[in-house]
This record gives sequence, structure tokens and C-alpha cells, in this order.
Amino acid sequence: MAVYRFKVVFEDYDDVVREIEIESKQTFEDFHRIIQQSTGYNAEASSSFYVSNDFWIKGEEIAFMPSAKKTGRGVALMENAKLSSFIDDPHQKFYYTYNFDRPYDFHIELIKILLDDASATVYPRIVRSVGDAPKPFGAVAATPASEETSEDFDFLHEEGLNPEDAEDFTEVDDAEGVPLDEDADEFAEEFDDNEHPEEHSNEKDEY
Repeated sequence: MAVYRFKVVFEDYDDVVREIEIESKQTFEDFHRIIQQSTGYNAEASSSFYVSNDFWIKGEEIAFMPSAKKTGRGVALMENAKLSSFIDDPHQKFYYTYNFDRPYDFHIELIKILLDDASATVYPRIVRSVGDAPKPFGAVAATPASEETSEDFDFLHEEGLNPEDAEDFTEVDDAEGVPLDEDADEFAEEFDDNEHPEEHSNEKDEY
């Protein structure tokens, strides 16, 4: 029995690389799950492999959790599709899209075909991992906030600023450091000095 070694690369992050070995009799669902194990993403998301040429042009689709439209077209299902049925080239390529709601795309290439030595090795397995996978979209849940905090950050968002910029506003407020009431008192004193100009005029006349 053959064992395939594939090189898996993010399309937009070519410094993030995984090499995965998988038996020819195993399915594309097995392949899908080991890829997502290597990235740390949730495998329970609608995804597809596409048989590809050297220019990464998509061909036949093999789907996981397909839409009703795809099911109606009779698209191949990952759970039923063995890898050996789609390998026609010793350097076979697949284009792979993970999570159609917020997708990541991958280029996958067969780089070696090995013979299963009937050892206790468990497949599929990750044999090489380079670089950290980017954080999946929507992975960090928003922390509940009070209405006041939410309004502050809405303002920052509207102004095209980051939440960290809120610290700058806080520092400016502290630098002013003068309550409005004290300002009002200063102005009141100035007006008191000029409130009865005729009195000052009479005092001057006496001298």
C-alpha cells in the first residue's frame, strides 16, 4: 500500500508550511481533518478540495459539508472519496479551501510516494511543520462591555482609531486637570473686578 507525502502551503502565507503523510486508501475527509489539526482550526466547517493543474486552476471538487446546491449537482463527498482515486500524477496538485464563510486557501502538492512498511505508524500524520498558522477569523470572542465602554469604542471606530488610542485621550484629560467649576470661578472673579466700573472711576477722581 502506498503512503503519500503532501506539502501544504497557505496561498497567502507561503512561509507557513506543513508536510503530511497519509495512506492512499484514506479519504479526503481524513486529509481535511489532519490539515486542520496542523493549523489548530476547527475542522467542522464547509470546505473543499479541487483537483488542480500546475497553474492552480480548480477542477473536480471534493466537498465536506456541501451546500444543498452542490449536493444537487452530485459533487463528490470527502467522506466517500479515497485519495488514490484522484491521484493521476506523481506531483499531483490540489487547491483546497477551508471554511467558505471566512475562507483560507491552500496549495497542496504531492511530493513523495512511499511504500507502507507495515510498521505501527499511524496515518495520517504531520511530519513537518514550519511557521504558525494565522489566527482564524472570528476566533476571539468579544468581551462583554458596559454601555459606556461600548459607546467609547464606537466613537473610536468611527474616527478610524484603534482601541489602544483611548489611552491618549485619557492622558489629555488628566493633563488638563482643572475641573470646569474652578475655571468658572476664575472667570467670575475677573468679572467681579469690572462689575462696577463707576466706583473705580470715583475713587480716581478723589485723588
